[in-house]
Amino acid sequence: KEKTLEDEDVPLLRPQDRAETCYSLFKDQLNKHERNKICDQSSILRSLVYCQRKAIVISGLFALVKIVTLSSGPVFLYAFIDLSEGKEVFKYEGYALTAGLFLAKCLESLAERQWFFWTRLIGLQVQSSLTAAIFKKQFRLSNAAKHIHSSGEIMNYVTVDAHKIGELPYYFHQIWTTGLQIGMALVIMFYAIGQATFPALVVIVLSMLGNSPVAKLQHKYLHQLMVAQDRMLKAITEALAHMKVLKFYAWETHFKDIIGLLRKEEWKCLVKVQAQKGYYMLLFWSTPIIVSAVTFWSCYLLNIPLTTSSA
Repeated sequence: KEKTLEDEDVPLLRPQDRAETCYSLFKDQLNKHERNKICDQSSILRSLVYCQRKAIVISGLFALVKIVTLSSGPVFLYAFIDLSEGKEVFKYEGYALTAGLFLAKCLESLAERQWFFWTRLIGLQVQSSLTAAIFKKQFRLSNAAKHIHSSGEIMNYVTVDAHKIGELPYYFHQIWTTGLQIGMALVIMFYAIGQATFPALVVIVLSMLGNSPVAKLQHKYLHQLMVAQDRMLKAITEALAHMKVLKFYAWETHFKDIIGLLRKEEWKCLVKVQAQKGYYMLLFWSTPIIVSAVTFWSCYLLNIPLTTSSA
């Protein structure tokens, strides 16, 4: 309300979050690989991981705390129901369970927030490192290399590819935490209903096998979408960069039609991705319902009594 914001009104990032700092650390690690005569795509990944090793471990610990506290919820509920049925283990058990559940939920919420915060922070630092590296590399390209990597493609590397790699830390911990969570859930189920857990395990394995071809098809469609996006962004960037030439030769309509065709191609790929994503989400979210139904039927067929707490 008082005045227009100027550059000096915006505070600077922390030194460790600035692109200059992130790129310097990344470049130092790459130079070590070059001195050891190990310079390939894997060396880039190793350099990024080494620069972020501390933050990756910290975010992993928060992810572990979140999964453990999340899985403790059914255990507390099991104990609460037993307590309400008169199966008190020790005096003041209800107070202890209430305090334990409250503490577990607080830890779960805090750990989840910190997990997401640290992984997003790692992603931004990785994206800054790669963006600065691409920017520096562009000035060292030879004339022959500039014909292979046009300005539009380089812009795609910065806006699309670097962003995708920056998203990786967020999903990295999802891989092992999901397996850990399923394992802990199966242990809790076996404690509650015994042998009826095994049919549920079979359903989980079958659902994972069923998701595999769907995931491969989704990967194929995503690759096609990224190729289509690269072509369109390349055409748009080069058209804007050489707008004077386009107007001089009156090529605006021709290039507009080309970009329109590329946009239609991108739209077709996007429709495939979203349709496949809908099928995948349907299969993913219906699995817990199917597992629950199979588990209850297994208890019925195996004559395993279902109490309130085990159900």
